[in-house]
Amino acid sequence: MQVVYDKLVRDQIPEIIRSAGQHPVIRILDHASYRAALLAKLTEEASEAQQAPTGQLAAELADVLEVLQALAEAHDITWDQVVKTAADKRTERGGFRNRIFLHTVETPD
Repeated sequence: MQVVYDKLVRDQIPEIIRSAGQHPVIRILDHASYRAALLAKLTEEASEAQQAPTGQLAAELADVLEVLQALAEAHDITWDQVVKTAADKRTERGGFRNRIFLHTVETPD
């Protein structure tokens, strides 16, 4: 039986599959394909975090963080740059601590 995944996986997954007596078919992505796969992985992990029960949320957020760090590295952005940019945006526009949910904006006619 063959199961198709067609997705980026963590570095040790092929060995874990082999140790279970199965045969993974893999390829190493070029830089452009890797960046695209990371963006798809970010969506996948964010969706899993969104659907996670409270007890599993930390593990899913850790996966999101791992993908974010890999994305930054793939784009030659240091993690310090990401953290600084987040702090700058927080200073300029605020964070999300106040739990503000924008329904609509009324514009004068």
